[in-house]
Amino acid sequence: MTLQQIQEATEYLQQQTHNYAPDFGIILGTGLGSLANDIEVAYTVPYEAIPHFPVSTVEFHKGKLIFGTLSGKRVVCMQGRFHYYEGYTMQQVTFPVRVMKLLGIHTLFVSNAAGGMNPAYEVSDLMIINDHISFFLPHNPLTGPNLDTLGDRFPDMCDPYDLKLVEKALDIAQQRGMKAYAGVYASVPGPQLETRAEYRLLRQVGADAVGMSTVPEVIVARQMNLTCFGLSVITDMGIPETLEKADIQKIIAAAMKAEPGMTTIIKDLLSTL
Repeated sequence: MTLQQIQEATEYLQQQTHNYAPDFGIILGTGLGSLANDIEVAYTVPYEAIPHFPVSTVEFHKGKLIFGTLSGKRVVCMQGRFHYYEGYTMQQVTFPVRVMKLLGIHTLFVSNAAGGMNPAYEVSDLMIINDHISFFLPHNPLTGPNLDTLGDRFPDMCDPYDLKLVEKALDIAQQRGMKAYAGVYASVPGPQLETRAEYRLLRQVGADAVGMSTVPEVIVARQMNLTCFGLSVITDMGIPETLEKADIQKIIAAAMKAEPGMTTIIKDLLSTL
């Protein structure tokens, strides 16, 4: 994607929203779209209307960009995200993050549904992401010509997720009586789920949960110096010794069960910022 395409998409959205300037960006994962219902909506723009924007092909992802307020803060929310396994390039997957940056956001909230590999976790638990593993991705979204005006060629990834926000989120969960952990998220291309051997490998290299999203968006966000907060809903367990055949309907049901807790954490966290 070129800088001109990013600017054209941004200018179109500014025209459609009368230059609405959000401070926070939100990306909602599989089965986690109902947070959008709590937004006081000012404008809604379908993805297919936005120049150069991809269109989500996943059954459980709606395709709308929502502008409005949440917990008193001005937000732009992606109700439905894009994945490499849909056939998009990593540059296309992360294109909306670059647009949100040009629209004015300084902080990005990202959620996802993930498979749990930490034996302490249970289905529908929440995991606040405190680090990630990107080595298993087939391509890096920063590969290719560097858009110098948007960030460094070699961005630092020492703390991709803001540790102060991680601690705040854990405190909120404790105050609300919700079970939440801090852990490491591994990103893989998908769309197949992992074998027993793959779960074992991922656990051995330090991952607590695994999924098919989030990390590309965070890499690009950090390149552009955005503050990032990530949250996973554990929708199934990847423990090799007790692994059961995956059921997508059960995974979606687990995400929906945990969704109110995720929504509460994001709303409460926003109210403190």
